[in-house]
Amino acid sequence: MPCASCHSPPDTREPGAVTTTTTTEAFTPREVTAADIPPDIHEDSWARPPTITRESLDAEDQRAFDIIVNSDSRYATGLRGPIGMWMYSPRMAEHIFPASTYLRYGTDGARDQRLTELAILTTARELDSQYEWTAHEPLARKAGLEEELIELLRFGRPLADAGALPGLGERERTIIRVARELINEPKVSAAAFVEAQRLFGKKGVGYYTFVNYTLKMFDVQRTPGSTLLLPLP
Repeated sequence: MPCASCHSPPDTREPGAVTTTTTTEAFTPREVTAADIPPDIHEDSWARPPTITRESLDAEDQRAFDIIVNSDSRYATGLRGPIGMWMYSPRMAEHIFPASTYLRYGTDGARDQRLTELAILTTARELDSQYEWTAHEPLARKAGLEEELIELLRFGRPLADAGALPGLGERERTIIRVARELINEPKVSAAAFVEAQRLFGKKGVGYYTFVNYTLKMFDVQRTPGSTLLLPLP
């Protein structure tokens, strides 16, 4: 395998020493109210465009719609969140949907959901995505992600100051470091890249930055009555 750092100067930074979002650690989750919803948001989609209906599509696009919204799908109850926005390009959504399922769950659900949710929460926090964080914090907890790691991410604490937190091993540190560098730095450092390959191999791919930019573009909202779990201004 080619050496990823042969033509780069050595990375002397402390692992995890990357500019990241930090927040004063005094936070109480609050409930979304109707007053929080911007005036350009449609209540059927809780986003800027209204929800696409099957009846509004031609036959070919209805075929793509049915691949995503059906009784066996995780969208059996209808479109929501980023996939609802992708459906404005149904054939794109048709291709993204199976890829998103594979990237999140792996083959036959074999992917480690604790580590997957760690990557999702790190990405959501670094991009200040209230929607994604609030959706995934309960899923991360259900998957076994330690409260100490959730709080580390919620408040943007540097890895260098984390010490020996429960559950914070080399795999967890590397996921957090790579995600933070990918989002906040011009490029992922050679040292982080080599460590990620050592721990996870060459097949590691993520797409939650794409998901979060969809949420930002269409200003997808948490619905009134839901509780916001990320401390943002």
